[in-house]
Amino acid sequence: MYKYSVSILGTGFIGLCSAACFAQKEIKVIASTHDEKKAKLINDGIAPFFEANLQEILDEIKAKNQGMLQCLTGSIDAIAATDISMITQGTPMRADKSIDLSFIETTAKEIGMALKNKDKYHLVVVRSTVVPGTSRNLVGRLITEISGKIPGKDFGLCMQPEFLAEGRSIEDTFNPDRIIIGEFDEKSGSMLQEFYEYFYGEHLKNCPIMRMNLESAELVKYGNNSLLSTKISYANEFANFAELVPNVDIVQVMKGVGLDYRINSRFLGAGVGFGGSCFHKDVNAIKAWAKTKGYTSRLLEAVLGINDDQAIHVVDIAEELAGTLAGKRISLLGLAFKPGTDDMREAASIRVVDELLKRGIKDIVGYDPKANETAEREMGKKIEYATSIEAALKDSECAFLITEWDEFKSLSPDDFKKHMKTPNLIDGRRIYDYDTFHAALPFRAIGRTDLK
Repeated sequence: MYKYSVSILGTGFIGLCSAACFAQKEIKVIASTHDEKKAKLINDGIAPFFEANLQEILDEIKAKNQGMLQCLTGSIDAIAATDISMITQGTPMRADKSIDLSFIETTAKEIGMALKNKDKYHLVVVRSTVVPGTSRNLVGRLITEISGKIPGKDFGLCMQPEFLAEGRSIEDTFNPDRIIIGEFDEKSGSMLQEFYEYFYGEHLKNCPIMRMNLESAELVKYGNNSLLSTKISYANEFANFAELVPNVDIVQVMKGVGLDYRINSRFLGAGVGFGGSCFHKDVNAIKAWAKTKGYTSRLLEAVLGINDDQAIHVVDIAEELAGTLAGKRISLLGLAFKPGTDDMREAASIRVVDELLKRGIKDIVGYDPKANETAEREMGKKIEYATSIEAALKDSECAFLITEWDEFKSLSPDDFKKHMKTPNLIDGRRIYDYDTFHAALPFRAIGRTDLK
């Protein structure tokens, strides 16, 4: 068992997945949330949302190390009872697309109140995505003002950006490719490095730890997500180029580009665009932050514009294939923003549905293996929600493949011909063999036109 205990302040994807992984490695964890229902579920060993392998980890903790993970409904008690506090609160997007730091501010105040009556040195680690200057000038300042404690003497302060991809947060927690530690001072950074040396052990032989100042670490996360978003929009831009001429397939093009060791092929998949809790929010946040400093990002503006336009483009492709969609029943296979999660935040399915509705198409049915409930909370009665692939395709005259779940990958042309009224199919993720599907039914795919 590790000598220091950890409080996780925020139980979303990052917070709860981290808490579960730490607890499995015999680190005493006290998580906190203001949601009583969520706290009860966690204490009962039940994941309050779907994330690949999370429930299995919670089951193992409950069976073998139940005392390692506890969830409280107040953060002050969690902070007071632990040695390290990790802030994993959300930083949502405001109406003007800038970052909302209200959850971070509230949590920093609670840490200050908890440390006011605590004599022991305490390490505070910001793991939420925050714009440069937040850890020092908001979190550190508020803790100092409220507690009366001195940073670097009475408490440590670090900023450690996370790079967990939803759908594989557990795997990424256990197998990072690098650890970035932004430190207020050497003592703060060394305590956090010691924690990860215990947690990762032998894995650190192939996983560098890089230490830097707080502001640089904050910008690393934005640089990371902005570049990945740019790669996706770049692939979609070239997919649009590919559709301008016969005999071009964007999948082959991006494979060729990705073989360059300076680029690599990851995140070069053309499709209906990125979504989720990070890319759209973070690219907008750093763009808005830069604007407050007098700098306008033309690159990131284009990245976001291309991404948003993909929903319009995929519907255009459908109408080229199937004719006017108004009055027809339309199916969406996949609603979550990616496989392995039920997260609907900024999902491409939402943009596609909104575009269909703008064109007067109201008979829309969607199906997702894990996200039907969260999709209904997000989109309400804009669409129907089917409980199976077959039900989603029944009487449909055009189907959109939106999310690349494994169960969709196994479908054959005959499945679409059997269940649909008119089997028109749009592959928005390039998961189907083009030649096979194109020969068997009316079929279009992002980044490819009919070969001539």
